[in-house]
Formats: sequence, structure tokens, C-alpha cells
Amino acid sequence: MEWSRTHQGKKMIRYTLTSGITTAVSFSAVAGLYGLRIIPSVIWATLTGNVIGMLPAYQLNRRWTWGKKGRSLFRLEVVPFLLMSLLGIAFAQLGAWFAKEEVDAHHWSHLANTGLVAGINLVCFAVFWVLKLIVFNRIFHVHPLEQMDEHLTVEEKTAI
Repeated sequence: MEWSRTHQGKKMIRYTLTSGITTAVSFSAVAGLYGLRIIPSVIWATLTGNVIGMLPAYQLNRRWTWGKKGRSLFRLEVVPFLLMSLLGIAFAQLGAWFAKEEVDAHHWSHLANTGLVAGINLVCFAVFWVLKLIVFNRIFHVHPLEQMDEHLTVEEKTAI
């Protein structure tokens, strides 16, 4: 409990919540696009749903989790974020190909197929969660003095 009040603890909680939000967006998009047959292809529904989930992820991670303000640094922030996100999407596509093989091989209901497709997508992104934490912590790193100032400002406001 004490750890959750530290700057590092708060950052980890925000990262986890951000991951939860973006995972819910991606999961809902994949399940909705495939389940409602808006995009009947497992591969294209997975790709589209994950790109949709990627859109809020950058700003939530940059601003809320790591507290970065101002202009984004294209080479130091945007490019690594896109590369990690695209790597995660590529891994999810491997899962989608596996799901497609299972869907084609079995004659399950569309609801069961949708659960399989969305579930495999969820598992694929869970694999990248820790890796993204490590990489994002490096690219959105705030100078230690800025972190101390932010932490002291928050403590001053809560003490009043």
C-alpha cells in the first residue's frame, strides 16, 4: 500500500490502467468487428481492431502515465512507440493466423469463433505488456529532478 503512494508506484498503476483501457478498446474492436461480421476476415478484423486500440495508447502513456507535456519528440518517442506497437500487432497477427486455422478447421458457432479470435488477441498482447513497460519507461523518461518536483508538488497539494 505504501509503495502505491510513491512516484514509481503511481506510475506503475497508471501504466496498468492505461494498458487496461487500451486493451479493452482493442479487444472490443476486434470482437465487434469480427463478431458483428463488419469485417468477416479474422486477419483483417484483428489488424483493424489493434490499430484502433493503438490510437489512444500513445497519448495516454505519454501524458498520463509518464507525465510528459509539450511536443512529442518524433525520433525519441513516436518512432519507438510505433515500432513497439507494430511489433505487438505483428505478434497478434501470428495469433490471428492460428485462430483462422482453428476457425477453418472446426465448425464451431460464430460466437465461439469470436471468443477464440478475441481471446488469442488478448493473450498475444499480454506477452508484450512487460516488454512495453520497459521500453516506454525509457522513451518517456522524465529527468529525475522533474520527477522530484512533480512528486513534491503533489505532496504539497495533498498536505493542504
